[in-house]
Amino acid sequence: MNAPTDEEGYLVNPQDWSEDIAAQFAQQEAIQLTDEHWDAIRFMREFYAEHQVAPDVRFVMKHLGQHRNRVFELFPYGYVKQACKIAGMKRPRAWSTG
Repeated sequence: MNAPTDEEGYLVNPQDWSEDIAAQFAQQEAIQLTDEHWDAIRFMREFYAEHQVAPDVRFVMKHLGQHRNRVFELFPYGYVKQACKIAGMKRPRAWSTG
């Protein structure tokens, strides 16, 4: 991976993100990306492009529909630790939902 990461492995610059980088991060987290993972990740990227901030987990949960804990089934070690990292977000400083 050519993109710089911080000491916790998050991208320093979210614009460096690519699907290849996401696949590498997912592999590091022992996550096999499915269509449902990609749906969540692409939603997060679109939200970031529009708002220049990572979406709160509630927005991702609403986007996925189904039952409310699906995000945490897809990313079992947490929204910030896995979903935000794989989607190329900077690590949120204060986050109460994951």
